[in-house]
Amino acid sequence: MDNLLPEEMDVEDLFEKLNLEKDTNATLPGCISSNVAKLHAKGIGTITGKLLVGTAESIPQTELIDTTGAGDAFIGAVLYSICANMPPEKMLPFAAQVAAIKCRALGARAGLPRSTDHHLSHFLV
Repeated sequence: MDNLLPEEMDVEDLFEKLNLEKDTNATLPGCISSNVAKLHAKGIGTITGKLLVGTAESIPQTELIDTTGAGDAFIGAVLYSICANMPPEKMLPFAAQVAAIKCRALGARAGLPRSTDHHLSHFLV
C-alpha cells in the first residue's frame, strides 16, 4: 500500500528488518523491539502494537539432554514475568533462558531452574 502512515508497516517487512538487527554473536538471549504502532498483514488487517523479535541461547549438542517440558518452562517463565511486571523486552529473553536451562537435564521438571540459578541473575536484577 502506498498510503501507509509513517508508523504503520507490513509485519513481514518489519520482521525482516528487526531480524537483521540481531546480534548473532551474543551468548545470552535477547530481544529487539519495534517502535511501529500499527502493523498490517496482507489480506488480514491491521493491529496496533509492536513486534518483538527474540533470540535464544544456542545450546551445544554436548549439553542438550532433553527438550521435554521446554515449552512449558518458557510459558511458566512468561507468566512469572507478567506477575513480576517485567517489560516484554526483558520477559522474552528471560523465558528463553529458562527453557534453555531446562534442556540441560533429563525430564520435564528436573532441569527447571530456581530463581537463585546464576544463569538467571542477569534477568532478575
